[in-house]
Amino acid sequence: MRYFVNGEQQRQMLLNALVLMFLGYIVLLWVSNGMMYFHKMGLTPNSVITYYLGSEKDFSQPKSYQSLLEVSHFHLFSMGILVLTLTHLMLMTELPLRFKIWISSLTYIGALANEAGGWLVRFVHPGFAYFKIGSFLLLEISLAVLVIVIGISLLMARHRARLKQRNQSWQGQETPEQFVNERDF
Repeated sequence: MRYFVNGEQQRQMLLNALVLMFLGYIVLLWVSNGMMYFHKMGLTPNSVITYYLGSEKDFSQPKSYQSLLEVSHFHLFSMGILVLTLTHLMLMTELPLRFKIWISSLTYIGALANEAGGWLVRFVHPGFAYFKIGSFLLLEISLAVLVIVIGISLLMARHRARLKQRNQSWQGQETPEQFVNERDF
């Protein structure tokens, strides 16, 4: 009863709603991330190589050290915060610990590898284009899994809270089962 008197139920539902809205925002970020990637290059090694090393045919220049550094500077911070936030939210779910460790690790690895991929293609060897493509896919898939798992967990928590609230409102009265059974006969 104290749970409802002190307003904890409403705060939990509000927090739940805010996190669901945040996940909607992250879905938009996820989509725009994919759109930006596919605007620049595709899932073929040649498109990645052309983007980072330039092309005489397309009159494009190789990516400069400064250009890659500026992108990395911004991405390392923003992706770090994003991955930290999503993995932290995922820790609150009822998933098995082993799954939480795996998906968290894959997401961090995907984010770091995706950032390193461009550097490796540009300054080490064009063969790292496969690495860049794989790391992009790993990052996108792991972020999608996190968003889906957290979203489902929050929706299930909302459903359980509503059922609990409904059951507690019946306390001291007929139970919902008794209400249905007596009215049916």
